[in-house]
Amino acid sequence: MVIHKKKHSEKTRASQGLGATPSEANKIKASTSYDFTAKNLTAIGGFLPVATMLEKLGFQSLVEETLTSCRVTRVMNLYKFMLGIVLGFYVGFQRLNQLQFIARDPMLTGILGVDKLPPQSTLWRFLDGLFVHVAGQLLKVQQVFRLRVWDAANVRLETVTIDTDTTVQTVYGKKQGARKSYNPKNKGKLSYQPILTFIAETREYLYGELHNGHRPSGKQIKAHIQKAIASLPAGVRHIYGRDDSGFYCQEAVEAYEEDPRCKFVICAHKTSRLVEQLEKADWKKSRKTDADEECEFDYQPQGWAKAYRFVALRYEKAPETRKPAKSKRGQHSEAAEEKDREQYQLFDTAPYEYRVFVTNMTDTVAYVVWFYRQRAGAENLIKEANAEAGLAAIPSKRFDTNQIHFQLAMLAYNLNCWLILFNREPQADATKLKHTTMAIARLRFLFIAAKIWHHAGSTGIHYSDQYQEQGLFDRLMSRLRAIQLRDDAIAPVMQPALK
Repeated sequence: MVIHKKKHSEKTRASQGLGATPSEANKIKASTSYDFTAKNLTAIGGFLPVATMLEKLGFQSLVEETLTSCRVTRVMNLYKFMLGIVLGFYVGFQRLNQLQFIARDPMLTGILGVDKLPPQSTLWRFLDGLFVHVAGQLLKVQQVFRLRVWDAANVRLETVTIDTDTTVQTVYGKKQGARKSYNPKNKGKLSYQPILTFIAETREYLYGELHNGHRPSGKQIKAHIQKAIASLPAGVRHIYGRDDSGFYCQEAVEAYEEDPRCKFVICAHKTSRLVEQLEKADWKKSRKTDADEECEFDYQPQGWAKAYRFVALRYEKAPETRKPAKSKRGQHSEAAEEKDREQYQLFDTAPYEYRVFVTNMTDTVAYVVWFYRQRAGAENLIKEANAEAGLAAIPSKRFDTNQIHFQLAMLAYNLNCWLILFNREPQADATKLKHTTMAIARLRFLFIAAKIWHHAGSTGIHYSDQYQEQGLFDRLMSRLRAIQLRDDAIAPVMQPALK
């Protein structure tokens, strides 16, 4: 039988394996050879987006126009010294002597335009040679640069929540301004009590100052809140302030009321007159909170100019029973419970425990309490600044030098927040903006192996083809390179606007 059919006319079968033959896995063992002949390799290749953002938004010109110093530097100019220290904090080195580990890194020295960083003694002479007014100028730099970042990242927040808090930093040795005051973890030790204010929506550091070991007075609290509000962009129309009991004073309330845009919630201190008001109040069952009962009343504390709205929660005490001996784990749990009790300022009076707030908000008691509870995020930001940005590293015996170090550390913290604004997903709801801590951001976007190459007058960077965040890195770089700064007018490079 004859079959009239063209050869090879059958349908080609689908490939059942990978298109390319996989290469063998690298076999690393004790006898693997090594050398130190490779050039221009860096472990912090993620500095490229940071350098791009600073260049596109005119950070160098802003610093040179704002910072003033009579000291004449020879190794590097004022801008390079300041930027080198800030980038060192951003990498994770919290001490100036630790910058020697990246002194010759080709990425860092390429950004600064130097062969290597100067030794520790030179960095210390530079920092000690600055006067105290530089700390205020660094705050001004951050304020102006924030406006540029918000314009470029299309941040259009009309409602902003500011969280103000203090932290206790134990110091050792003889340091100016250190005092024996409130220090629950190291009682009797010298400490500082810096005051910081953060923007809850973007987690940015808004305003702060290094304070001595004494608790801030009412006058100092009022001045801090006023300066924090003045540091906000002009487009903000509604401001909500949240403060713990350390800021419970008439001056704090006056600072918020001076600005018609402001609403506030402040945790109240326990006083005998306030407890009397709580006992006489009209209590109702609280169905939307974790408390047993709730109430609200108008009350004028002693020395205050007028009466304000107070909202309170009441918790019934459990009947006292004899507790068995606790193990170490039980003691740890009890200590954590006592910390939470202190944090929320529960008034421990038989047979109830109270939680009281003063506010000018007109919302329900449940909403006011829920709104204040969101302030717990500010404490996490302070912990991040202490542990990751180097805020807790008190390097000098001089208070003014430590003030400058404080602002440099918070500038490094803000670099991470500003990059997050450019690397966010296309969303319009600011309440859904996710925060990436500096520790995680370093592992994902900063500690990237790279090779810097030079050819025909051009310079480039090779990254690994196995880098897991290639898509996010490309998106971030394309957004940053699209920024155009013209006469302080910046067109947004992202859509939609974050509101």
